[in-house]
Amino acid sequence: MAKSATGKLPQPIEEGIGRRFWIKSRKAGTQALYTPFMVCLASGNLELDTFRHYIAQDVHFLRAFAKAYEMAEECTDDDDAKVGITELRKSVLEELKMHDSFVQEWGIDVAKESTPNAATVKYTDFLLATASGKVEGVKAPGKLATPFEKTKLAAYTLGAMTPCMRLYAFLGEELQALLDPSENPHSYQKWIDNYSSGAFQAAALQTEDLLDKLSVSLTGEELDIIEKLYHQAMKLEIEFFLAQPLAQKTVVPLLTEHNPAEHHLILFSDFDLTCTVVDSSAILAEIAIITAPKSDQNRPENQIARMSSADLRSTWGELSKQYTEEYEHCVEGILLSDKAEQFNYEGLRKALEQLSEFEKRANLRVIDSGVLKGLNFEDIKRAGERLLFQDGCTSFFQSITRNEKLNTNIHVLSYCWCGDLIRSAFSSGGLDIMNIHANEFIYEESSSTGEIVKRVESPIDKVQEFTNILQNCDKDKKNLTVYIGDSVGDLLCLLEADVGILIGSSSSLRRVGSHFGVSFIPLFPGVVEKQKHVKNGSPGWKGLSGVIYTVSSWAEIHAFILGIHTYKLGGVFVSHSQLCSSLDFTSGSSVRNVNAILLADVPYVLRVLLQL
Repeated sequence: MAKSATGKLPQPIEEGIGRRFWIKSRKAGTQALYTPFMVCLASGNLELDTFRHYIAQDVHFLRAFAKAYEMAEECTDDDDAKVGITELRKSVLEELKMHDSFVQEWGIDVAKESTPNAATVKYTDFLLATASGKVEGVKAPGKLATPFEKTKLAAYTLGAMTPCMRLYAFLGEELQALLDPSENPHSYQKWIDNYSSGAFQAAALQTEDLLDKLSVSLTGEELDIIEKLYHQAMKLEIEFFLAQPLAQKTVVPLLTEHNPAEHHLILFSDFDLTCTVVDSSAILAEIAIITAPKSDQNRPENQIARMSSADLRSTWGELSKQYTEEYEHCVEGILLSDKAEQFNYEGLRKALEQLSEFEKRANLRVIDSGVLKGLNFEDIKRAGERLLFQDGCTSFFQSITRNEKLNTNIHVLSYCWCGDLIRSAFSSGGLDIMNIHANEFIYEESSSTGEIVKRVESPIDKVQEFTNILQNCDKDKKNLTVYIGDSVGDLLCLLEADVGILIGSSSSLRRVGSHFGVSFIPLFPGVVEKQKHVKNGSPGWKGLSGVIYTVSSWAEIHAFILGIHTYKLGGVFVSHSQLCSSLDFTSGSSVRNVNAILLADVPYVLRVLLQL
């Protein structure tokens, strides 16, 4: 598995069920990476008391892990599988020895930390119950009459253990990739070295291979049970990280910096290809082509004159080709200037004025061509309601908008020709309160005239709209701004925001940005670097720093900004771990009750869209 330190899960070489389940769990892997505990550990400034508590709790878990391996070994009658499980159990015992060295090195009082907390109990109980056969749809242990039934139980047990192995292997590699040999030794180097080691990576792979082997003769229904066990185990592992008590200041989730009484969190996002899978211009063009009359059809007298579908397709093809060629030529022209030796915002803004003029000329060509004439409002609305969003995008916005106490505004800034398309797309996800800043169609009796009200056509228009929104905000509260985008048109806004997040892999954006001294930093390493310098003050998110953070998914954005569990405490929103850190962890029963309460919260495509 390649090292990345970006939060992006590596792709497996072969795809058995273990690897397949891991790929499905990419969101959970990202969530684990962005937990306050893991960010602090990665930075090296995790307080020793927290690490001591974690190690003591992990000892309880590892003992249960070793016992579960032993029970799985007893169930299987395959000699190779028995040998493999025995080897894995030995590796867990070696891991316990490493924990013993931590006990000695850092003076952990095992007696004092002997009581497992609620998350540990929940996880170990689940693991041992699974290994004992207490799984929905499985016979009780005493009734396992055949070797097949026993092997099936062994497969279920491995299904509950594999995600932990793969998650730790992933975390180990991600953290190892951040280590800088030129810096002082990392405080938790031994922990990182262990989980990023070739031996541990091999053990994770061996666990997945064993799961595949033991599951080969299972039915689809039985494989579904394993998948449920896998995802439940992954969820419990993340809750285990969240339950580690943190008394120190952390930079994640970003929301912990937000006190609604004093601060105003303003989220900005582009729309096309940032939120969506398909560009809106292609959607609108396809609606026009699909609904246009055939060349031999007569037009009703009261209907706006339109080109035939064949002529529309040809015209749109020419417009698209011309746009692409001129856009690339414009970007190349910007790059002919001398490369900046340091971040040069003013130089970048002046250069993007060229691109702004090009975008406006391109829009005029589209209007003059007549391709946007005669689109029916209901067709546009229906297409918007069925528009495909990037995975995790709508759930992120829903999590924010459904909590009215956050005092958060969301603004979508888009070049889209038709704001109605954007509104209907978000409305289908219950996001009617989004503020949409885009161009608008002009209609006559529900049909577009081909003209548009021009509001946001260019990078300069976008950043001006961004500035106007901030100027109209409540001056009594401090603004914290986040902008999420994917293209050159978003560059200025990404840089103006306190936190600019680039999603996707636009080469033209990176080339233009780098030419003017912009630094592109993967978000997770950037967060870890911020954590290294956090003491009692603010982490210092500030606009015009010349830094844009890059992510691979909306799940990463969600984990960074919102975290997983967030609660209101004294008017301030805090993460689950921060809330737990204020509790007495020596009182197992009371903490267990509180945790239990907290953790319970919680083109042909266009024809299908239009149903035409």
